[in-house]
Amino acid sequence: MKLSSHYNKTIIIISISVLLAGAVIYYFAISYIARAQLDRDLTEEIDEVADYVKLNHRLPRQIDFDEDVTIFAKTDQAVLPRTFFDTIYNNPKEKKNEAGRAVSGLISLKEGNYKVTITISRENTEYLIQIIASITFVLMVCLLLILLLTNRYILKGLWRPFYDTLYAIKAFNVSDNENFDLRQNKVNEFNELNKAVSVMSTRVKNDFQNLKHFTENASHEMLTPLAVITSKLDTLIQDETIKPQLYDQISDIYAATSKLSRINQSLLLLVKIENNLIDDIEWVDLALQISEKVRLFQDLISTKGIQVTEELESKKIWVSKHLIDILLNNLFSNTIRHNVDHGQLIINLTADKLTFQNSGPDKSLNEETIFERFQKGHKSEGTGLGLAIVKNICSVYKWQIYYQYTNSLHTFQIQF
Repeated sequence: MKLSSHYNKTIIIISISVLLAGAVIYYFAISYIARAQLDRDLTEEIDEVADYVKLNHRLPRQIDFDEDVTIFAKTDQAVLPRTFFDTIYNNPKEKKNEAGRAVSGLISLKEGNYKVTITISRENTEYLIQIIASITFVLMVCLLLILLLTNRYILKGLWRPFYDTLYAIKAFNVSDNENFDLRQNKVNEFNELNKAVSVMSTRVKNDFQNLKHFTENASHEMLTPLAVITSKLDTLIQDETIKPQLYDQISDIYAATSKLSRINQSLLLLVKIENNLIDDIEWVDLALQISEKVRLFQDLISTKGIQVTEELESKKIWVSKHLIDILLNNLFSNTIRHNVDHGQLIINLTADKLTFQNSGPDKSLNEETIFERFQKGHKSEGTGLGLAIVKNICSVYKWQIYYQYTNSLHTFQIQF
């Protein structure tokens, strides 16, 4: 979930909670105020009755009370506290029962004491409370809609510099010469973030350039002594005066030097692939390239008596021809070198995948480490970098590569 979604969710929950709590408090406050107003009106009514009795020494008639319903009941009680309560109001005009509010008290005359009960309608008050509640509900809905629109459009613009920075970070390429330029904005926190990202990108680029130069220089400087060593060893091997024991040692040194040279070239290639330094992109006919590789490796295939089966569909890809050549070389070399005499090599190419299957040792390889650097069998004479290079090339083009052992065949599959 995006940060803006988390923010909107929090704001909406808090807003709804506060508005609901406020609406409940507001409703009870309005109800209390309305009831207090009715009680004041009833107090005035009962005081008027008491004044009327005191002045006229008799009970008033119902006609004197407008729409109020007044009941007098003789009582033997000498003291009766004034009491307010909710009751039913019988509307004399509309002849229906309504919600009402009443007050009871004591009136004294010469002939005795009377309990007086005055009831008035509170329907208008209830209606007013309903109107206020409806208006409050509408205001709550409008406020929530305004919050949603504000968070969606106004705050989206406020977060635009952050997304610009995020996009720039995603598009950042350490091998590019362009500066990591971010625009200033009105938010100080985003400006500090941009400044930190710019400083970090500059440091990363400097470190990358230093590492690149070191790798290139080290690789280049290693080539010269390796070439000298190889040349001297060639001369010694051709010398017929050396002893057989010395010849075997020189052959071992020659093999080790050749392997060191291959490792140096493979590591340099891995650095170039990982940092996208190979950019000769063109359309490549993969089926044609595989057929050519079969012809190039035909001598090795014939030497081990391997039966090759090809099922190739037409497949063109937008890639570096140099990298595809390296990928196919490593796949062919791996499947032929680790194959058994008179074994099988099955190559299948479809629109969405490339599969190499070869016979070999009757056990599965470690699927978790097979594509790591310097992972190889105990009897392997390779550098242990071939499949690592294959995986890195697949990563450059967002392809997935898998290994599995099924039906006595080792399977390497590239999913385009």
